[in-house]
Order: sequence, then C-alpha cells, then structure tokens
Amino acid sequence: MAKKKTAEERRQRAAELKAQRLKEERRRKILTITGVVTAVVLVVGLIAFLVFMEVRSRSVSNVAEYDVSSYEHVETGQAVDYEQSPPVGGDHWSAWQNCGVYPEPVTPEFAVHSLEHGAVWINYAPDLPEDQVEQLVGMYSAGDYLVISPYEGEMEAPIVASSWGRQITAETADDEMLQRFVRLYERGTDVPEPGASCSGQVAETQAEVATLLSGQGAEGEQGTEGEGGADSEEGAEDQPVEEEE
Repeated sequence: MAKKKTAEERRQRAAELKAQRLKEERRRKILTITGVVTAVVLVVGLIAFLVFMEVRSRSVSNVAEYDVSSYEHVETGQAVDYEQSPPVGGDHWSAWQNCGVYPEPVTPEFAVHSLEHGAVWINYAPDLPEDQVEQLVGMYSAGDYLVISPYEGEMEAPIVASSWGRQITAETADDEMLQRFVRLYERGTDVPEPGASCSGQVAETQAEVATLLSGQGAEGEQGTEGEGGADSEEGAEDQPVEEEE
C-alpha cells in the first residue's frame, strides 16, 4: 500500500513539474514577444522621429520663388539687366564664379552661372557687423557649392541667399530659415545644370574682372569672345576670364 502511494506521489510530482515547466516556457515566450514588440516600437518610433526632424530641418518658410524663363550665354562683358536684386537666375556669361568666400562683391553674370550649377549665393550688406560676416564665412567648407560675398546693390534685408529661381532674406547670420535654405538648396538638382562644376573658372572679384575687361578693350581686343557668347552650354566649352600676361 505504501509503495502504491509513493508511485502516485511521483506521478503527481512529475505532473506538477511538467505544468510548472510549461508555465515558465509560456512566460518566457510572452517576455520574448513583449521584448521584440517593444524593440520594434522603439525602432519605428526612432525612425519616425528622425524622419520628422529631417523633414523639419528641410522645411523652409518665407522663400520667394521666381520663374527663370531665359538662361542663355551672352557675350562676356555685356551687362545683364536682372529682375531681382541680387539675381536668382537668367542670362549669364560663359564662365562661372568659383564657389568660395570673397571679401569684395563678385560679378553677377558669373555668379548666376554658378547658381545654374546648383550653388547658393549668399550676399550681405557691406556694413553688416563683422561678427555676422564671420558667421556667414563659417558656413563655408572647401568643396561646398556656396558663394559668399558682400553686395552693393539694393537688397530687402542685410542678408539675402539665392539659389536658382529662389531667394530668402535674413536679418542675422544665425537665422534658422537661412540655415535650412542652404542645407536644402546647396548642390540643388532642380537647376539647368545639376552636378556641373563650381570651381576652376573665375576667382576674381567684380572690380578685378572690370579691370581685366577694360584692359583687354584698351588693347583693341574684341572683348572675350573666345570665352563664350554661345547660346547654350552645348558645343561651347566654358573658359575663365584670363589675366593679361
């Protein structure tokens, strides 16, 4: 009788252990599923947050947009009457302004060609405080498609940034919309010549270019026809303004 009871107890104990093991396995599965779901929710949430921040960082308000109907090459030295000041596009000379920082104004007809290649042209008033100028200069790194220069023409604000067909104004260099504008449109792809170079051509300021062109004219040369005058970029290689030897 005692042996029968012991065997029954062993079976009961085995059943209890099995039930306990199954219970622990279910608990582990629930914890595993909960952990996976939590991780997925966190990852999805992080991705959504990053996407939101990226969209937010590229959301720019107060951007004026313009239709640029003509962007032909005109003879180097022939002034172009632009509708906007500073210009956002239009006819231009066959060479382009090298991207970079300039202490003096640059030639609009060259800078517009840079815009055509996807550059952003940041102009500032000549009397902009030095600390503001330094902040603008700090926005440029080697290889960037940025032209930064003072501008002596009329501007609606102390700082005006232009890309092809677009423009934004700013009172200070740390204006968040200005920063977003540069991030969004520098190396722009919705331009006539996306990916074209922004170096290897004109490094002179507007005053230096005027001197070069004036000197060529004084020698009886026909302007700089060898550099351009083409109606389009096809079939005509852009050449820089060459200094006299």
